[in-house]
Amino acid sequence: MTQATILTRAPDVSAPTQSMRRHLLTGLGAAVVCGVVVWLIYWFAIGQNHVATDNAYVDANIADITPLVSGPVTHVLVSETQSVRAGQPLVTIDDTDFRVALALAQAQEAQAERRVRGYFANSQALSGQVRAREADIARAGAAIASAQADFERARTELDRRQRLAASGAVSGDELTAAQNQFSTTQAQLTAARAGRAQALANRGAAVGAMDVNNALITGASVDSNPEVAAARASVRVAQLNLDRTVLRAPVDGVVAKRQVAVGQRAQVGASLMSVVPIDQVYVNANFKEVQLRKVRIGQPVSLTADLYGDGVKYHGRVAGFAGGTGAAFALIPAQNATGNWIKVVQRLPVRVTLVPSELRRHPLRVGLSMKADIDIADH
Repeated sequence: MTQATILTRAPDVSAPTQSMRRHLLTGLGAAVVCGVVVWLIYWFAIGQNHVATDNAYVDANIADITPLVSGPVTHVLVSETQSVRAGQPLVTIDDTDFRVALALAQAQEAQAERRVRGYFANSQALSGQVRAREADIARAGAAIASAQADFERARTELDRRQRLAASGAVSGDELTAAQNQFSTTQAQLTAARAGRAQALANRGAAVGAMDVNNALITGASVDSNPEVAAARASVRVAQLNLDRTVLRAPVDGVVAKRQVAVGQRAQVGASLMSVVPIDQVYVNANFKEVQLRKVRIGQPVSLTADLYGDGVKYHGRVAGFAGGTGAAFALIPAQNATGNWIKVVQRLPVRVTLVPSELRRHPLRVGLSMKADIDIADH
């Protein structure tokens, strides 16, 4: 009797447990359904309008400080991690040789100016010589005219005496004298003509010399003369080389990778240090190719840095897309045109510019990890 009673009551003891299990399963199912519904609501309302990645890093257009002239380093004025302003001296190179070169160029400039002024003065002198040669030509012409008249008169006298000599009216001495006079005037005429030819030649030489001199000064003043301009250009080059003995910061930033010391000989093109413009850093966010379908330039981006955590938000804009994926620009690019090939989802760097005021409040450094979330709602 007791055993039958026990057997009939056993099912009543497990009934509450089964009911509780059903309630738990029902609640769990309802929670899962609610979670799925909430996720779907979030996805359609918010999630589908955002793409995010934690494969993002801070980058910047780092200024590499390299000398444009060579020489021994006399001063290193900054140290690693020091903040500098644009135009601030960083390194100085011994400028002795460059000062000498500048003084020599300035002396050559002064010589060129004096030489060109001499050209202008010489032009006036040569012009005077041309006028003098023209006067010589006129004088030679007058001499020819006079010699020609004397020659004609002597020839007439000789002809007359020769006619009279046949009749014995003129003595032999008179005829000889007339012949001598004729020869003399003929020689004088020839000399006068030679003198005019020489005067013409002298005038031609004077005109040629004046033309050569004028070619050096025509169309230009002393200041714009090519010789003076070339000398002044040499002065500017020498001054520029002297100025380049002081290496200045091209941008505001922080000194990094300093590898220069006093006494070291700086070589043209050798890197001495870098200046990182921390106020102008940007973020390269590497998104999967399947995430970029709706990403456009100008879309807003929300970012956080591992350095400050999720409590500090940065805001930016999509500035552009890289020209290729990281694999395309790798030192040894992937050879996908092979027999054995496995498709790998590629990532494309997306450049994001940041708000400068936020960078000043919470500075970043190149290489720091970031998380980027792009709002693609306005695609």
